[in-house]
Amino acid sequence: MEGRCAAESWAEFGLLGKSGTPLVECGTGTDVFICTGGEEVYVFTAQEKTLRAVLQMPAVVRDLVVSQDEQLLFVACWSGVYCVNVQLLVPSSSHDAGSGPNELKISTECLIAIADRVSSLLVVGSVLLSLCRTDVSWSLTLHQTQRASQFDPCDLLASFSLPLVSPSVQGDTESRCVLVCVYPGDVSPASSAPRLPRSHFRLQPLLFRLLFGAEAALSKSPVVLCGLPDGRLSFLPLRIPGSRLRTLHSLEQPVMFVGASAVMETDAGCAGCLIALGKQGRAVLIRAGRVGSEGGGGARFTLGCVPGPVDCACMGQSCVYYSTGSDLLTVDLWNNSSGTAGRRGDEGDEVSRSNPAAVLTPVSLNVSGVAALHQPTCSSAGEVQLLSLSVRGRLQSIRLPVRTQEDSLSKRPSSLVGRSVGDMLSAIGDVCERASVLKTIIRSKNQILKQLNQVMNISFLLANRSESESDVKPVRCHGLARWSRLLQRDSLNLTCILENLSPFVLERGWTLSIAVLPLSCPLEVGREASSVNYTFPFGGLSPGESVEVSLPVSAEGDASFPFTVTCSLLFSLWRFLGQEEATGPLDSQRACFSLPLNTLTVDWLHALRLDDLPAPARSSSNQADLLQGFISSRQLRCRGGGQASRPEEYSARVRVSSELLRDALGLTPESPCVFLLEWLLSEGCGGVKTERKGIKTDGSRSVICGRAPNNAAVKLTAEEVNVEEKTEPQGTMEVQVKSSSVAAVCGLHHAVLRRIQTLLQKAGSSRTVPIADLRLALQQAEVERGQVWEASSVGVSSGQMQTLLLRVYQQLRDGPLLML
Repeated sequence: MEGRCAAESWAEFGLLGKSGTPLVECGTGTDVFICTGGEEVYVFTAQEKTLRAVLQMPAVVRDLVVSQDEQLLFVACWSGVYCVNVQLLVPSSSHDAGSGPNELKISTECLIAIADRVSSLLVVGSVLLSLCRTDVSWSLTLHQTQRASQFDPCDLLASFSLPLVSPSVQGDTESRCVLVCVYPGDVSPASSAPRLPRSHFRLQPLLFRLLFGAEAALSKSPVVLCGLPDGRLSFLPLRIPGSRLRTLHSLEQPVMFVGASAVMETDAGCAGCLIALGKQGRAVLIRAGRVGSEGGGGARFTLGCVPGPVDCACMGQSCVYYSTGSDLLTVDLWNNSSGTAGRRGDEGDEVSRSNPAAVLTPVSLNVSGVAALHQPTCSSAGEVQLLSLSVRGRLQSIRLPVRTQEDSLSKRPSSLVGRSVGDMLSAIGDVCERASVLKTIIRSKNQILKQLNQVMNISFLLANRSESESDVKPVRCHGLARWSRLLQRDSLNLTCILENLSPFVLERGWTLSIAVLPLSCPLEVGREASSVNYTFPFGGLSPGESVEVSLPVSAEGDASFPFTVTCSLLFSLWRFLGQEEATGPLDSQRACFSLPLNTLTVDWLHALRLDDLPAPARSSSNQADLLQGFISSRQLRCRGGGQASRPEEYSARVRVSSELLRDALGLTPESPCVFLLEWLLSEGCGGVKTERKGIKTDGSRSVICGRAPNNAAVKLTAEEVNVEEKTEPQGTMEVQVKSSSVAAVCGLHHAVLRRIQTLLQKAGSSRTVPIADLRLALQQAEVERGQVWEASSVGVSSGQMQTLLLRVYQQLRDGPLLML
């Protein structure tokens, strides 16, 4: 463009009203109808630049439109539509030109259509269309205008409705809607008909058929387009029976303008592009697809955006003029259609939608404060004139300089060209930077999804296992018990080994949780046992790998055996959250979940410490025995006579069939007793094994000596005995536990029984004890129960009761059952 825009002020109407919509509409000849947002409609003569009349309406004006024969003026207020004959606005011969404009007060006699909350008007031939908003829908009503008298009410032809959308996306429903009418390009108006008004457009027949269907194209029906505040662009064919309002597109923001334009120099006489602008600057260009495919291709919806907000707009021959309030801009559709935004979506089959971030390139006209625009006029020399109404109520004419084809390149200053190149390079750099950030984010999200998939697979794998399958879980723990000495004190430590036998990877975020709970406590503690919890996070565990953790189980002198060690896997969802989310109000119970693994048991045999055995030739009356006897005699003296005696020794026995042990363990005839003791001390019962450098036994007597966790001396003996079973001798292996500590005898006896029970379960024996021995044991137990009941009923002292209970325990253990 050569030169600058020239803005010429024609009239002042005061500040714009806030409740209505500012409007500028051309009428008969050079008459211009102006509304500033209040109740007045001003009739201004552009040729004489004078105000000819003022119409005082009953309510705030919402919209106004001139009939196609330019004889009637229809004005929409909030409660109805009023009609004014334009001829009445011509001043009479008796009117003094210097006395000012005619002031006409429009009464309810001019009300031709009663409607509630009218938003927009449109005249198509002799049909008046009004768009109203109800509580549940948008209503488009068609009226037949009366030509004989404008004061007669219009006849109702039809009414169409479109439901309201959700209030969250409804938008500003009080703003003015947009109504335009489009025709197929091959429809020729009558020779007597004037030019099409500003809200009427002709479309290329191909584009018209692609958008509105073959039936509308064949019937050459006008189509009404409705732009709603909720962003929907709807259409209604007028001459097709059974038509209804349908949605063509949604801008997802209030529609401010709908127009049509030629986008190529060959589009003479009809428009090849529909354009719609939203309040925040979102735009859509609708054109026909590439010629060459079957049917001419599909309709292409090119989404883009312009700098907003869009307050008002009008359509030129090949460009759009719109105002943001602070500036007046123009968008050349020829250049944009041939640029990047116009080429997007060419590969669509029927409807192609391009990148919504495509930016249309506007050019500033350096005019601010424009609130309303009228359709521009173009002179033969190419000069464009715009009529505008400013926010201060000023009617002004804006003349745009003549534009040549060389303006965009040859006439452009080199500094501006360099600046544009720099801006483009900067924009490319910004896009590359954003793309790099997005790639990093996508890569991080993909990694998180991959890890979450691993977590879900492991969770389903462990959760679908039943309790009976706990020994064969794909992720499991087993233990190794060992004594260690630290700071002159011995302690029993347990090394838990977590094995991953599944095909999945335990990645970061997993934690091994171990809870240690003693099943019994010393009587002097006087309270229930409480568990101790340990957590061990680990970095990653691939299939086939294992990780070891160590934890203290018991100190020397502690008799709280056996212990149960419950193992489980914890996973924290904080692993997938950022730093900000991790510090949020998520508690540990909601942010973590637990998957149980298996339970280990540490009993008295695991904690047994073996002593070095004396030489076989050494007799029991050696010096060590004499010294031990002397020390014991000094510590424990009898009450009567003051003479020392050895402390009482307790014992318990377990008898198992030799045949059963031989079949289950593969005992050799040479040293079955030694092999049995070694098996008892090395068996990983309860998932825990004991680290022993070497088990030393007395080969002749098969005796193992050691110390229990409570420091009591214990002796384990294994020997073969013969038991008469139904007059047939039965080979039997007997394991005997002896100690001066009742707790040690009970604990070791229970540990031996657990191992034998596990062996019997694996062997699958149908008989576990002889029936005769079982009956004898039950009879003996009944006798002993009677003695205890009798003693408790007569009220014996606690010391006598303890002696009685120990005797009962000893008798029950001295008559063990034989396990077959």
